[in-house]
This record gives sequence, C-alpha cells and structure tokens, in this order.
Amino acid sequence: MKIGILGSGDVGRSLGSGFASKGHDVTIGTRNPNKAELRKWLRANDGHASVGTFAEAAAHGDLVILATHGDATEGVLDQVGRRAFDGKLVIDATNPLAFEDGAPPGLAFGTTDSLGERVQRKLPRSEVVKGFNIVNHGMMTRPKMREGIPDMLICGNDQAAKRQVAKLLKEFGWNDPIDVGGIEGARWLEAWVPLWVRIAGEMGSWNVALKILRS
Repeated sequence: MKIGILGSGDVGRSLGSGFASKGHDVTIGTRNPNKAELRKWLRANDGHASVGTFAEAAAHGDLVILATHGDATEGVLDQVGRRAFDGKLVIDATNPLAFEDGAPPGLAFGTTDSLGERVQRKLPRSEVVKGFNIVNHGMMTRPKMREGIPDMLICGNDQAAKRQVAKLLKEFGWNDPIDVGGIEGARWLEAWVPLWVRIAGEMGSWNVALKILRS
C-alpha cells in the first residue's frame, strides 16, 4: 500500500518506520525535508521511504495519515487542498493540545467539537478515522507491554474504513480496536490525552496506555 504521512515529527517518523517495516511504500510530507532526523529516517527505511512536501505526500498515499501538530493540522489541509484527499481513507492521529505557562497541556477545544470532526468537515469526500492518538509514538507500532497488549480506541463514520484501520493495527500486533462510534467520538479520544500526560508524569514514563478490563 502507498501511504502518505503529513508531519515529520516523532509521530510521523514512528508511524512511517512501522509501515515501511511491513513493506508499505511511505512518503512523509514536511515543511523541511532536509532535517537531520529525516535524513536518518530515510537511511533506516531505505527502499520503502521518501520525503516530500505535504502535497506530495497526500498525492502519494492511497491512505493518508495526519501526524501534524494539532494547531497546524487545519492549515496544512487548507494548504494541500481537499481534492488531494478525495476518496481516500484518512487516519487522524493528531491532538488539539493547548500549552500554557509550563503547565500540563489542556485542550484547545473540546466536548462540543474535536479536531477529528473538523478534519472530517474539511474533507467531506474522505473517510476520516481517529486512531493512534491515545498512546506514545514509540508504542504505535510496537504495542506489547509488560502487562500485555493495551487497547486502541478508534472512531469514524464509515464502518468499512474502520475495518481497514483495524487490519492495519493487527499488522502491528494490536488486538481488535474498540470502536467508540462516529467521528464525534474523537472528542473523548482527544480529551483522554491531557489526562494521559498527567498519568505519565506521575508514573515517570510515557509508556503507559489504556487496558479495558472485562469480567
């Protein structure tokens, strides 16, 4: 599969390496293709990876992943133009975090809207699925932990698109994800992240994740 990833930070590079390791053809879109981190990433994923502009990554992908900073996501979509995403599955791994005075992050907006919903409104001819956003980037494609496999939560309006995301998650070793409903569920997936940051701070590790226990 051809995969375009918009965003070249830790999340974009981690997902890119994960997909490349499974034989997928990955292009990362970025504002600065000459970053040292990207040169290192290209060397590590030689043969399955390339770097280009945001527009080039979106055009390359049969599937597109949004891994930009939350406050930049809508601007990047406007820059590329929605037609580049028409008919494609878009996985939204972003979070609308707000930072202030060195305190743990909050949400730039939430409870009545979400970045996932805003992405879907901007891309009405795409199927947007929220996923990957609730864990540390290092766990996204390597979910095994000391206590077992955590749970991934996803949401989106199209069942077929969510089934495709579930198959991709299985490639990385995740169990079946928990589907929390339509794209409005992104409000609660995104709201989990500021709490996750506080839990990680208290635990002294970013490698913490949700596990839903059943009786």
